[in-house]
Amino acid sequence: MPAASSRTTAVSAVVAAALAAGLLTGAATTSASASPSAEPSVDGRVRIHDIQGTTRISPFTGRQVDGVAGIVTGVRTYGSKGFWFQDPNPDADPATSEGVFVYTGSAPAVAVGDAVTVSGTVAEYVPGGASSGNQSLTQITRPTVSVVSSGNALPAPVTVSARSVPSRYTPSGDPAAGGSIDALPLAPSRYALDYYESLEGMNIRIGASRVVGATDSHAELWVTVKPHEHANRRGGTVYGSYTAQNTGRLQVQSLVPLAEQPFPTADVGDVLSGTTEGPLDFSQYGGYTLTARTMGTVTGKGLRRETTRKQRGGELAVATYNVENLDPGDPQEKFDALAAAVVDNLASPDIVALEEIQDDNGATDDGTVAAGRTVEKFTAAIVAAGGPAYEWRSIDPENKKDGGEPGGNIRQVFLFNPERVSFTDRAGGDATTATDVVRERGRAALTLSPGRIDPANAAWKDSRKPLAGEFRFRGRTVFVVANHFASKGGDESIVSQHQPPTRSSEVQRHAQAAVVNTFVKKLLSVQKNADVVVLGDINDFEFSGTAEALSAGGVLYPAVKSLPRQERYSYVYQGNTQVLDQILTSPSIDDFDYDSVHINAEFAAQNSDHDPQVLRFRP
Repeated sequence: MPAASSRTTAVSAVVAAALAAGLLTGAATTSASASPSAEPSVDGRVRIHDIQGTTRISPFTGRQVDGVAGIVTGVRTYGSKGFWFQDPNPDADPATSEGVFVYTGSAPAVAVGDAVTVSGTVAEYVPGGASSGNQSLTQITRPTVSVVSSGNALPAPVTVSARSVPSRYTPSGDPAAGGSIDALPLAPSRYALDYYESLEGMNIRIGASRVVGATDSHAELWVTVKPHEHANRRGGTVYGSYTAQNTGRLQVQSLVPLAEQPFPTADVGDVLSGTTEGPLDFSQYGGYTLTARTMGTVTGKGLRRETTRKQRGGELAVATYNVENLDPGDPQEKFDALAAAVVDNLASPDIVALEEIQDDNGATDDGTVAAGRTVEKFTAAIVAAGGPAYEWRSIDPENKKDGGEPGGNIRQVFLFNPERVSFTDRAGGDATTATDVVRERGRAALTLSPGRIDPANAAWKDSRKPLAGEFRFRGRTVFVVANHFASKGGDESIVSQHQPPTRSSEVQRHAQAAVVNTFVKKLLSVQKNADVVVLGDINDFEFSGTAEALSAGGVLYPAVKSLPRQERYSYVYQGNTQVLDQILTSPSIDDFDYDSVHINAEFAAQNSDHDPQVLRFRP
């Protein structure tokens, strides 16, 4: 392993003196009570690398250890309070970490550079709980801590770099253990997740690294130590397959309280310059995390928000935009910014399908389901921004039946520019009545417009029901289906102990996709050349089973696939630039111009966490 030399660096004279003064003199767990896999080192003392062991689970779990020695490398006084300490005299096994976290539960009475001995109980803590599927963090709990000396030099950091992180992501989980990798021997020179696990709790550093996940509201960002790994022109790291993980991603947080040192603001493509150094933690949201004792500085690269071109006279422009829980209680600034995006960045599309429009009092849970005030405030902001006077159509959901923020009653809404396109109203649509397809003068038509697609189907339980509408443009009918599929909530992380991780949420999305696919097939069975646009927040990737179910039988084509692979994205999650929002087209729409307009997902300052999409074609 390239970083091995930094792990075997000789301890400084100061630290050696501290050790000689009694740092390692605490009573050790007797070998008589230890299992063969939990023997202390040959000197009879339990060392940190003995506790960490050669798998993800400590051989000392649940056992008392006494007099474990090391140097404090980081102190956390917020959240999960405690400190990391590290043995400055590593063993020769690259699979065994030399650092471990000590959970104190209150502000620890130690400082970085203290030589300490720790007694306590070894535990495996699973951030997010066992049901999350997350890997566990080895730690010492209920500790008794003795400070032997202070001001000692820290163990030299391991440099995490493109050269040190393996290109293979993870071994496959053990079938006999339910797909878990917990008990597998670590192979840090072969697998990236094993490499990071072999450094759990240790002092690490990164050099100048490109930001691939913008600073978020929790004061964290994501970098990559592999600048060429699935990179795109705007600085992101593209997630293009379940088997092509981005191994160089690493979350960065700061150990310094924000009141003392504000966290840097960074957009995708910026560079975290200088040295960022501190212990390697494992968190519920993101997995392996560099908790920076020393934070680098952000060098901005000036990423600009994109603007799409205006549709031409004979082109119909159809867009989708998740406006992230918009309700009248949001500040006017949010309405104005979203409206400016529609007018300036999206060039005022003819039809806009909105997702996450909340009811008229937002998250207030009082039975309100109407969203007229929300939509009217938004359309007024669009006019004020110089855009068209959009008309709108939607169907109010049943109270608390469509998921989302409790009390918010989110739904999809159609906006359309009446100067360019008309809406064919067919009365009778409501939350529980399904629209259907009929033949009218030899062509397909909806029985209800706007109408919901099969709202009683179990696929839509606690989820948004698709909104179908019939539009007319230059004498031709265009059917638009606005969707907001079930979220990925409940899925295991890509750093799960189960490899491959369990994606439980996709079962519902597959069922939802099948319902929409069946509806489109019915439209095309009545009119083979019908123009159908299916769009919205699909909450799944273009390579996913959901996308396959939507397009089954060739009735729909994911327009995002018309873009180069490195440009396919609408969302950034944990440093992975990825697709969630999609527009799909029926076979008659075989000549189109598609654009994912990047105005939010890559930026620390966001008006929504999604980028909008726009499709232009000639019906």
